[in-house]
Amino acid sequence: MITNITDKTMLTLPAIPPVNLVAQTSARARQNLLTKPAGSLGQLEDLAVQLAAITGQLNPSLARKAIIVMAGDHGIAREGVSAFPAEVTPQMVMNFLHGGAAINVLARQAGARVIVVDVGVNAEFEPLPGLERCKVARGTQNMARGPALTRTQAEDALAVGLKIVEQEVARGLDVVATGDMGIGNTTPSAAICAVLTGRPVAQVTGRGTGVDDAGLQRKVTLIERALEVNHPDRSDPLDVLSKVGGLEIAGLAGVIIGGAAQRLPVVIDGFISGAAALIATALAPEVKPYLIAAHQSVEIGHRAMLEHLGLRPLLNLNLRLGEGTGAALAFQLLDAALRILNEMATFAEAGVSDKAA
Repeated sequence: MITNITDKTMLTLPAIPPVNLVAQTSARARQNLLTKPAGSLGQLEDLAVQLAAITGQLNPSLARKAIIVMAGDHGIAREGVSAFPAEVTPQMVMNFLHGGAAINVLARQAGARVIVVDVGVNAEFEPLPGLERCKVARGTQNMARGPALTRTQAEDALAVGLKIVEQEVARGLDVVATGDMGIGNTTPSAAICAVLTGRPVAQVTGRGTGVDDAGLQRKVTLIERALEVNHPDRSDPLDVLSKVGGLEIAGLAGVIIGGAAQRLPVVIDGFISGAAALIATALAPEVKPYLIAAHQSVEIGHRAMLEHLGLRPLLNLNLRLGEGTGAALAFQLLDAALRILNEMATFAEAGVSDKAA
């Protein structure tokens, strides 16, 4: 373990190993021998090379898949930034646990397990299969009036993510994805995006669950007020996280860092996961080569996040649900990329000329 980031925090983060450049080079070389024009399978080729670099293997098994869904509530939700009431957060947690949500359906199709983590829901849950009770607080404070979290709460929630990854690796894990649940959480995500990318709030704030024009303007105004009230320090990611973040965003940042520390491909979902990735890479830049962007959300700030992270999304399906749904769909592209790399014949094996006419 190493103490990482800034001298303003005592948070201890795991070391992130470099990716395997030998495996990366070997995978790229094999791609160029396969029976196709070089580069003709586009991002699938790049994805297979990235997976080889991450795992150190040309043909790694990605059979053991997990989607970690962090759940938390937000004080800012009381200001009308969402089309749904805050009571939906614990209701949806129960839906996840009963297997009835979109993420459950898509995870079953992908052969992935879903782990639901209560890191900050404003409700109490009985012990239930599939639920990790790791509550740091019953939601955040209203960031338009002061800091959303204390610095200690932000660190504790990030540590929850690290712990959950370690626990899942012990169960058996080859690839991890991020998911979220928290009414109002596109608001702190947009705030984080504005601070860390340097974009104006209005350029990175979308409609979330579907607020109308008045609701969107109110949301922009509240985020601008939160930034004025709290003055988050862009050079200190934990200050940003505590001032205008969320408990589930912090937990997902921990999942991302923990996954990279374990040499796992980390598939990030949409806007909320993108905010977590901004925090994670600001804390530990070595995480970046382990990140795979599942899709580009319809939320307008997500493009800015992906550009800042230097990531190309695998899918663009106008998704905006969260939960890890885009990541679950992307799992199938990871499997496809590896099958192409390892099952497709080379020109020599197939007896096909590799010379252009």
